[in-house]
Amino acid sequence: MKRQQIRKLLLLISLLLFPVTMWYFSPAVIIMGMSQHVLNGSFFVFLAMLLAGIFMGRSFCGYLCPAGGLQECVMEVNPKAAKQGKRNGIKYLIWVVWLAIVIMAFVLGKNDVTIDFFFLTDHGISVAEIYNYIIYYGVILILFVPALLHGRRAACHYLCWMAPFMVIGEKIGQKLHIPQLHVEAKKENCISCKKCNTVCPMGLDVEQMIRENNMSTECIQCGRCIDQCPKDVLSFRWNQKNDKEGTQ
Repeated sequence: MKRQQIRKLLLLISLLLFPVTMWYFSPAVIIMGMSQHVLNGSFFVFLAMLLAGIFMGRSFCGYLCPAGGLQECVMEVNPKAAKQGKRNGIKYLIWVVWLAIVIMAFVLGKNDVTIDFFFLTDHGISVAEIYNYIIYYGVILILFVPALLHGRRAACHYLCWMAPFMVIGEKIGQKLHIPQLHVEAKKENCISCKKCNTVCPMGLDVEQMIRENNMSTECIQCGRCIDQCPKDVLSFRWNQKNDKEGTQ
């Protein structure tokens, strides 16, 4: 199987499993857990994203995220690139407010600190009761509508509360000079065909990033630009980034 076939299969499986895994990605369930001093599944998943980001950047978004899988399905309906720029900052504002609420819930919470990875699940399954489907389809709409209205992975750009963990992890890795998975370019070989722009699921201006040697933190390491490039300009590398790479 080619890389993109495997990637799309993994995203599809992740999406199909979302009724099982939803609570482990939930910003609300972690607040509920913190209010009871319970370190639950979402706490450990978000921590894992932060740590994985140190080495892998936002690779989770490109290969395993159920929200990403849903939005790539929506690309068949609306394939245009979502407008970015300042809009990408919305998710960081959401993340800061949400994180403040999480910390406040823990500070004001009661009971001793305990660990319950399967907190609020039924034998590990998130959507196990009929009323939970109301929440499930509400979350699906929150992820579906931005991509439908604004274009490729718009919810990833504007709303995702998970992306900041990986971006911060990536920045930590750069500060510590830890080798990281990332896309590198031989810009002298680029013919500006812009095929990379056409296929990027995040709607990034990859050709401009190549010319400026400035790879965005919105990159999800999916490799579509690498596979599409007719001149083999792009490739995955596992090494330290230079000072310019990794900025927005």
